[in-house]
Amino acid sequence: MNNNYTPPKIWEWDKEFGGKFSGINRPTAGAREEKALKVGEHPFQLYSLATPNGVKVTVMFEELLSLGIKEAEYDAHLINIMEGEQFTSGFVAVNPNSKIPALMDHSTTPPTRLFESGAMLLYLADKFDVLIPKEPVKRTECLSWLFWQMASAPILGGGFGHFYAYAPEKYQYPIDRYAMEIKRQLDVLNQHLANNRYMCGDEYSIADIAIWPWYGALVTNKVYEAAEFLQTHEYTHILRWNDEIVQRPAVQRGRIVNRTWGEPSSQLHERHDASDFETKTQDKLTKYQ
Repeated sequence: MNNNYTPPKIWEWDKEFGGKFSGINRPTAGAREEKALKVGEHPFQLYSLATPNGVKVTVMFEELLSLGIKEAEYDAHLINIMEGEQFTSGFVAVNPNSKIPALMDHSTTPPTRLFESGAMLLYLADKFDVLIPKEPVKRTECLSWLFWQMASAPILGGGFGHFYAYAPEKYQYPIDRYAMEIKRQLDVLNQHLANNRYMCGDEYSIADIAIWPWYGALVTNKVYEAAEFLQTHEYTHILRWNDEIVQRPAVQRGRIVNRTWGEPSSQLHERHDASDFETKTQDKLTKYQ
């Protein structure tokens, strides 16, 4: 591959290029296969995978249920993105952008479709009037951090993560460029959390639920194996915040839903009932096979 690449006048797609995800990425949208989505018995039907964006929503549902909100019961269906299941006609009907997570709220008439994880967190917080500050100034602060995450995480995942961990070849310029920006983002969070227990002061909220799956995982070497490279041990306030959040029972449950890697006990491929955490993690299923 030539390091002195000159862009052509007209770009053309090379389906062999693109690293780990070259087999599923295309420059076109829409369904590639006619296939309906499964629908369970609960009001909310989630179609997802336990990537950071997926974990946001399963943690949110588990937090709602831990607050005693029975109306937030949900089915979590596994979407295997490496097999292209996000390009079925059923999935595209819920999320035309073909990205997990996708969510249907069947408690409304007609059912409400939701795509983009930040939109789901805000919708659920408003629907059940929890996990978002009620006072206007604090609510606005919470929304600012929520949208900060939505704007910043693509730089972390599609930028730094892709070039550092997934690109077919390593190039210094993009890695240096994105590493600089990610360390700046970490410094933003670290400085803020130096004076705040959570992202919105003393109140745990959807801002924490949105930011933690990405940046908590990054500083604890759970994604991209880049903690040493980025020297994330220096961000002590983020580490303190992460340590507090991971102790929440709802977070511990939500982080394993739709997870298909890691220790079998940390994988609950699908979630259809609260008892599934006790009986249907992969270690339990394998034991009795």
